[in-house]
Amino acid sequence: MSVESVVQAVYLVAAVLFVLSLAGLSKQETARRGVLLGMTGMGLALVATVALALDRSERPVGVTAGLILLVLLVGAAVGTWRARTVEMTQMPELIALLHSFVGAAAVLVGFGSYLTEPASGAGSGATVHLVEVFLGVLIGAVTFTGSVVAFGKLSARLRSSPLLLPGRNWLNLAALVACAGLLWWFLTAGASGLVPLLLMTVVALALGWHLVAAIGGGDMPVVVSMLNSYSGWAAAAAGFMLGNDLLIITGALVGSSGAILSYLMCRAMNRSFVSVILGGFGAEGGAVAPGGAAEPGTYRETTALEVADRLTAARSVIVVPGYGMAVAKAQYPVADLVARLTARGTTVRFGIHPVAGRLPGHMNVLLAEAKVPYDQVLGMDEINDDFAGTDVVLVIGANDTVNPAAQDDPASPIAGMPVLEVWRAREVVVFKRSMATGYAGVQNPLFFRENTAMLFGDAKDQVELIVQAL
Repeated sequence: MSVESVVQAVYLVAAVLFVLSLAGLSKQETARRGVLLGMTGMGLALVATVALALDRSERPVGVTAGLILLVLLVGAAVGTWRARTVEMTQMPELIALLHSFVGAAAVLVGFGSYLTEPASGAGSGATVHLVEVFLGVLIGAVTFTGSVVAFGKLSARLRSSPLLLPGRNWLNLAALVACAGLLWWFLTAGASGLVPLLLMTVVALALGWHLVAAIGGGDMPVVVSMLNSYSGWAAAAAGFMLGNDLLIITGALVGSSGAILSYLMCRAMNRSFVSVILGGFGAEGGAVAPGGAAEPGTYRETTALEVADRLTAARSVIVVPGYGMAVAKAQYPVADLVARLTARGTTVRFGIHPVAGRLPGHMNVLLAEAKVPYDQVLGMDEINDDFAGTDVVLVIGANDTVNPAAQDDPASPIAGMPVLEVWRAREVVVFKRSMATGYAGVQNPLFFRENTAMLFGDAKDQVELIVQAL
């Protein structure tokens, strides 16, 4: 049995493990198993690919093995360092940055494939190879700069508000038309095809930058999943150029799952995928909203001791976490609070909005990290009907996802977006540092309702004070 046949068999096993990994990640209860299956599949894929590279090596095997070992050591060192130092609040920007690596890799593979196999001869095979190179570089370049901009916005290195250039949609269309023209030039240029390939790369880099720069902060969770899809298609394109079947399969799985997730996220926000791509939604988050009509009344402030008294008398409590809980690292004291209330006989559950945080599943990961039982964590559709019969709702760091303006104000930028209807509960306590707006830059009338009390300060400190009072 040849090395080639063994590698293909291992690739098949790895592909099956990747599919099972995605299936496992679809539920909280099986997510850990899904991750382990994915890690096993990737380990097998790496070993098989290294074996194939050594078998096909045109230079001395020792040299090839040394180069591969050097690259693996550098990658493992950087990956281990980031995994040990990254905070959960930094996960969204880290994922965006990792997507940029996939895009950059696709661009480099495309240029390398063209320079080593220019396919200047005639025939359909040569044309197919050139199209693979062109599309791989195009998708990779868009993914690279788009991911870099997303990283900048999520890490607050760039403004989260959308860049609204005049005629921005026409600019995007012009860039696509230019790429189509450059493709024709590339296919007919023969030996001088490097020039149109370089020009297209510049256009694609600008297109990727503008596409994400035009998307506001309110849509960033969708952008992360969208870039995940882009990176998958970039990897699949690289697989075609390298003739690697497993890379094609893996890229297609990531690309399609990312596209499905983007669709689900858009549906959760009542927005079409096209409207997200066109951008323009979401203002600068964290700014104090202007006065006047934006502040429909006065708010009522409370203290940790008063909240503890409310919780002591409550029979049912729902906790609605948001990105603010992640920033304050309050998931552990929140889990302690919920455990104490449950031990007292109080019914306590969590209500999670699909786009809570900066990343799909962000809040679920935080609560799982704090060992919150899975059966206490419910989605928006599962828990929305229960708010009316709830005594106390604790809104910890959430803002846009509990904004009643989405239902009551047709002129609101988030009008029509499904939200957690926390205001239907008997009492609502909102944990916030200030009266600043959320990531979408929209004022929240919930804060001024009669049954709402504001608890200002660091969420972690305030929850700890409540636990002490209990």
